[in-house]
Amino acid sequence: MKSVLLSSLLLSASVLSAAPQAFDFQDPKGVNAARFSLDAPLEAISGSGNGISGEVRFDSAAPADFSGHLTLATASLTVPNGTMKEHLHGANWLDVTTYPEITFVTKSVRDAVTSGTVTKARVTGDLTIKGVTKTLTVPVTLTSLPGKLSDRTGGQMQGDLLVLRTTFSINRSEFGIMPGQATDKVAETIELSLALAGAAAR
Repeated sequence: MKSVLLSSLLLSASVLSAAPQAFDFQDPKGVNAARFSLDAPLEAISGSGNGISGEVRFDSAAPADFSGHLTLATASLTVPNGTMKEHLHGANWLDVTTYPEITFVTKSVRDAVTSGTVTKARVTGDLTIKGVTKTLTVPVTLTSLPGKLSDRTGGQMQGDLLVLRTTFSINRSEFGIMPGQATDKVAETIELSLALAGAAAR
């Protein structure tokens, strides 16, 4: 009887202390992308980048323990116009040769609210672009989809999905992107939007 009770207590303790699940955001389908836009009076610029990787740890039962990092390969960023893409990759814009990655590393979570499979929270973290790091707080929506990795990959992989969505803005000049550029053609504000699927394979 004592051994059964002890085993039950140990099992309960292991469940309570279980670590958040790790989700890999290097999408095997290559669909994950970050989208950006600048809307100046004379010209609107929009594009995307799909070179995304990283890991997020999340447990919907303990959303405050959310943590992780995401990386975007700057060379993967593109726009429809070829000449504009060259400028985007150049030294005045992103300088992809010197700074091959944009990163976001979480620091804390607050105001987390879960309803069903969806958790909404405000996540604070360090965003690094062109070697400049700024601490930002951004709204994040997390959708837990247990067992849905198979559906997304056509049965090639088994496991769970976590879909991360966020939209926020930054000031380009704060990150050394086209400093001093007149805002009639290149907007100061860059709108960023991400809708990413992370996988926990099993």
